[in-house]
Amino acid sequence: MKHNSYFDGKVQSLALGTPAGPATVGVIEPGKYSFGTDCEEHMHVVAGTLQAKLPGGEWKSYSQGQFFIVPPQVKFEVEASGDVAYLCSYKRQ
Repeated sequence: MKHNSYFDGKVQSLALGTPAGPATVGVIEPGKYSFGTDCEEHMHVVAGTLQAKLPGGEWKSYSQGQFFIVPPQVKFEVEASGDVAYLCSYKRQ
């Protein structure tokens, strides 16, 4: 199991393997963050509400049980006004 910590510990995750491929489960503290992708990512909000701005898009809100897909090789932004828990699955080609 691998632990990842970003933005001075305000975003943390644990990597795991699933039958569908690699994934991370994590938490995001309130704040605005920018990430880059290597492959397609499916971000599932487990708890809380996460605002996301994908390349060329507008800010959109995702709550518990909702998800969004981030294309490979892009940068995207997220913003949390409260604590958020997520599951991110990676779709490697």
